[in-house]
Amino acid sequence: MIVPSVTHRFLDVDGVRVFYRQAGPPETPGTPGAPVLLLLHGFPSASHQFRRLMDALGHRYRLIAPDLPGFGYTEVPEGFTYSFDRLADVLEGFVSALGLDRFVMYTFDFGGPVGFRLATRRPGRIAGLIVQNANAYEDGLSDLARETIANRPGVPGAEENVRRLFDLEVTRAQYEEGTSDAERVAPDGWTLDQHFLDLPGRGDAQADLALDYHSNLARYPEWQRWLREHRPPTLVVWGRRDLFFTEAGARAYLRDLPDARLHLFETGHFALEENLPEIAPLIADFADRVAERLTAAP
Repeated sequence: MIVPSVTHRFLDVDGVRVFYRQAGPPETPGTPGAPVLLLLHGFPSASHQFRRLMDALGHRYRLIAPDLPGFGYTEVPEGFTYSFDRLADVLEGFVSALGLDRFVMYTFDFGGPVGFRLATRRPGRIAGLIVQNANAYEDGLSDLARETIANRPGVPGAEENVRRLFDLEVTRAQYEEGTSDAERVAPDGWTLDQHFLDLPGRGDAQADLALDYHSNLARYPEWQRWLREHRPPTLVVWGRRDLFFTEAGARAYLRDLPDARLHLFETGHFALEENLPEIAPLIADFADRVAERLTAAP
């Protein structure tokens, strides 16, 4: 089978030059009625974390993966304010500029709070939800996560604390800690992540986002209410050995989405790195079921 080439483009969104990767036919999905998959990356990564997934599924679906501001190749204007609200503003503009009316949203890590902001603003656009170690419940916060999130503006030593997260050892550990076999995790991901973290100005951008993370916890009740009210078809795939977001956070989704499908894997935070062969078919099956649901809808 010949997999369509992944294209790499920039799109201007209110002065932000958003870089994104796209696989699959640009006009219509590869399977009639199949939705677009919008892939939202996490910290400290970017759209490159989805390269293998795009190769695996690009022959069947249209997959779009943007670099959020402060990550990857996306370029921002002087004076850009780094907050989760602003990242959501840019993502909302990006989705509108591409004309994405309905899509399955894949959320991972930082992509969770950005994506949930988009979902509550534009609920009609979410045809389905894939959650991969994207926390939306206090149940899912490890002690380490709580300690990290406690760093916020005005707290003595907070900025110094979060800047330690940008060191190479921490970047690598996020990929390898919790895995069943670290040799299955290629060094490409954390090496490229560190390259971007070390670019001029990126440390400041990431520090601002880290210090703003506490704002997401305040929105958890709103996002949970959105899940209960809209009941999007949902697939939860989760590395259960994640040092930040625990297995309890994955199971918590079932309180608001009892029909969601939950799959746990014996790996860490970046579950796709070790378990893509198992996760990709689950995503394909889920996307097909969403497509059938959309086709059958009156």
